[in-house]
Amino acid sequence: MSEGKKMSSSRRHHLKSLVLQVATKYLEQEKTDIAAAKEAYLAENCPEPELSGDQAALMEICKKLQQAIDKIDEDRYDVEAKVQKADKEIEDLKLKVVDLAGVKKPALKKVRMSADTMLKALLGSKHTVNMDLRANLKQVKKEVKEEPAEAIGDWRKNIEDKADRKKMFESA
Repeated sequence: MSEGKKMSSSRRHHLKSLVLQVATKYLEQEKTDIAAAKEAYLAENCPEPELSGDQAALMEICKKLQQAIDKIDEDRYDVEAKVQKADKEIEDLKLKVVDLAGVKKPALKKVRMSADTMLKALLGSKHTVNMDLRANLKQVKKEVKEEPAEAIGDWRKNIEDKADRKKMFESA
């Protein structure tokens, strides 16, 4: 159908009813197929019981049926236990996936704070520790070397001395 033309409401209603009729036919066919499959399974796996006979034979049939029911109940219980174990394992694995993926932590901000405020934050407001960390540091005084004026004077003399020293090492 082209985009420019709209379908009339009667045409749309007629098409909907046709689709519904086809769908109901498919559903009825599916129901009959399921019933036929069930009959075939029962005929194959559950033969008709022989009810002819005396009371002892009927009691024996009932005992066999009860044993079959008990066995099926045990199997069902085992399967339920396996399913519960698998469900628990799935939950554990989901938790591990979350743990491995990790929770995204927000970026930390750089905060300037003094040592006193850091200690208060760590120890709580009850503990008041006033420490002057800078007071415990050694005071290092920079020593100024005073050189005599004549040593500063002639730089050529220093170069000659170094050249002489170099000759001493080369000759040795």
